[in-house]
Amino acid sequence: MARTMKAAVMTAPFKIEIEERPIPEIGEQEVLVKVMAVGVCGSDIHYYEHGRIGRYVVEKPIILGHECAGIVEAVGPGVTRLKPGDRVAVEPGITCGRCPACKEGRYNLCPDVRFLATPPVDGAFVQYIKHREDFLFPIPDTLSFEEAALIEPFSVGLHAAKRAGVKPGQTVAIMGMGPVGLTAVAAAKAFGAETIVVSDMEPIRLEAALKLGATHAVNIRDNDPVQAVREATGGRGADVAFETAGNPKALQTALQAVRRGGKLAIVGLPPQEEVALNVPWIADNELDIFGIFRYANTYPQGISLLASGIADVRSLITDSYPLERTQEAMERARTNKGGSLKVVVYPNE
Repeated sequence: MARTMKAAVMTAPFKIEIEERPIPEIGEQEVLVKVMAVGVCGSDIHYYEHGRIGRYVVEKPIILGHECAGIVEAVGPGVTRLKPGDRVAVEPGITCGRCPACKEGRYNLCPDVRFLATPPVDGAFVQYIKHREDFLFPIPDTLSFEEAALIEPFSVGLHAAKRAGVKPGQTVAIMGMGPVGLTAVAAAKAFGAETIVVSDMEPIRLEAALKLGATHAVNIRDNDPVQAVREATGGRGADVAFETAGNPKALQTALQAVRRGGKLAIVGLPPQEEVALNVPWIADNELDIFGIFRYANTYPQGISLLASGIADVRSLITDSYPLERTQEAMERARTNKGGSLKVVVYPNE
């Protein structure tokens, strides 16, 4: 095979250039994956615009993209589960496997994680990546590469549902219908939520949420989501609320929408470090609050659920671009929030 590949490299904020890079050489337990589909994530856009997210700062040219799937091209001598030609979903964070967090099964909290497209680690807007075998998962032929790439944001919703203990028959409120919020609708449905109330200001996102299983969709330009949750629950409030927008007002709204003794999962990250919350309300109503950081042990379940057809996540894909037009893909995702849901880049088209 060739020795070089094309890569879409962010050389400065708002600037992505196509470069020739060496195809990675794989180690003992590594796999070379031919990347077939990469979703543009909100974090990609944030790095593209601002060059940083919190303590993660872009200090040199970086390749973005972490929601991906592809085909096994080659395997290292120590690889036992995979072979060339296998179709795989890529879990983007490689952890140490030895620290207390990894040993507890909460490897998303590993301090030494190397996560695709998180500085200084390059991501998947390339034709080939190398990845450790234990973070690659076979996908059935019935699951498209695009759907397999969406296992990544879907995993965030699954992890939030697990952490907050969503149970069959419950009411779940989800504030913010970006891609993570939309896949959280599918996750809440998979966990058996009977009533799912969602809110956003973009009609296209609310319509998509209803297709994925939401029972009530509230446009916050015109209606109060807390009132809508109360009406849907006979005045009681939601058993569980997710805040996925990373918006302080949405977080406060989610808090108000939870019933007494209910639970709040904080998924979205606001731009500021401190957000005012009504602490007497939290204490008086004995609310449980869960921080959500990525996910752990979700990929096999996510693949099984999406392969079962529980939700038509393929309907979320609104825009497609080849690797050479990655900058256009980023701009589309950044500027067309009223018309685009998920933008996908195809590195090997």
